Amino acid sequence: MLIPVLLSGGVGSRLWPVSRELYPKQFLPLADARHSLFQQTLARLDGIPGLGEPIVVCNEEHRFLVAQQLHELGHRNASILLEPVGRNTAPAIALAAIDALQQTEDAVLLVLPADHVIADCATLQRVALQGLTLAAEGRLVTFGIVPGTPETGYGYIRRGEAVAGGGYAVSHFAEKPDLATAEGYLASGDYLWNSGMFLFRADRYLEELGRHAPGILSACRNAYDSAADDLDFIRIRKEAFLACPSDSIDYAVMERTERAAVLPLDCGWSDVGSWGALWAAGEPDADGNVTRGDVLLRGASNTYVRADSRLVAAVGVRDVVIVETPDAVLVADKDASQDVKHIVAHLKLEGRSEALLHKRVYRPWGSYESLVSSDRFQVKRIVVDPGQHLSLQMHHHRAEHWVVVKGTARVTCGDHELMLHEDQSTYIPLGTRHRLSNPGVIPLEIIEVQSGSYLGEDDIVRFEDVYGRS
Repeated sequence: MLIPVLLSGGVGSRLWPVSRELYPKQFLPLADARHSLFQQTLARLDGIPGLGEPIVVCNEEHRFLVAQQLHELGHRNASILLEPVGRNTAPAIALAAIDALQQTEDAVLLVLPADHVIADCATLQRVALQGLTLAAEGRLVTFGIVPGTPETGYGYIRRGEAVAGGGYAVSHFAEKPDLATAEGYLASGDYLWNSGMFLFRADRYLEELGRHAPGILSACRNAYDSAADDLDFIRIRKEAFLACPSDSIDYAVMERTERAAVLPLDCGWSDVGSWGALWAAGEPDADGNVTRGDVLLRGASNTYVRADSRLVAAVGVRDVVIVETPDAVLVADKDASQDVKHIVAHLKLEGRSEALLHKRVYRPWGSYESLVSSDRFQVKRIVVDPGQHLSLQMHHHRAEHWVVVKGTARVTCGDHELMLHEDQSTYIPLGTRHRLSNPGVIPLEIIEVQSGSYLGEDDIVRFEDVYGRS
């Protein structure tokens, strides 16, 4: 059985300010107005015969985003493996392989990063199905992107002799080159971009991992064997997983095994690793500009402009990136957009929330956003999805006033429960146990006015929570 494995642990710092650590690029509709990169990764496999339910490896902070986006595509039986800490791709794939073999002993894994763009899905499917023959023979297959430019931001794979069943043996992997070296790679015709996509039998991968990196395999088996089921998730035991060495699949296995094979793939691929890459993957106007949102340009060329919350106008600019969000604006030279990660590192060093969160913060029950904030009061807009519940909670330092502007609210306040409809309100005194629920079939929207001496999100004492949060 062919099982997709989505690796979804990245934070996408190069696409700040749209991508944030707690809502990174793979969960955002960056290349498609309706679906996130994560959802596009799954959707491009539709139609492959006999495809099993996916396995997703992600970190704990993103678990509800993963579950929600899987459910939106109808994948309610997927395995979601929660890594307690990041240990790179070799351990992540090992956990997925162990999980897949619990489902079926003939599992073949199609390993895909969850944050790539592929324009030609039919070619991807055709080449993936071609790779099944190699995988059945015990080969560990990687997909090498046919290069169109001397790219210095990607690693390369040099192909060796042709192998039976199609494809080539892997001669060696090459690190990201300088421009002159990349030009030589392109001219030779022997080098392909390293896509980070793989296809192999689950048991064969574990066998090679045990041969070349036994410490990783042992730690992953121990961590998986002691894992706990938690709602829709498989929670990997932290203490056991901390003992696992951190290494990529390239270093741990693919560069050491004698069974590596590469299939050339020409499918309009991009890893969307920067705003410049997103510009290159977009649909430009006659002047080479790619825009998203309410954008007005005059005399601009070869520019990427994204407006998320207001009008953005640009005059006489070229080769720049302009990205606007409700709480941050980025302006960068398009060729230097990879360096946005340094801005994120500086924000984190200063402890600024813009590195982690958007003004709209997503929760498993819906979302909230701060509209007005001062020393002793704050106004929020809260949206609760149909059928969802906030935790039963209490605050030590603030009281809350709730006004329903859309939908129906079920409110628990102390020992009382009441139903509120549009234009109705209630008051939650400081120190009172309370809960907000949406019993309706449309989203519930309320305006919350907080008042008190401290308004931080950590002033929450939870007594009950359907999502298992402490």
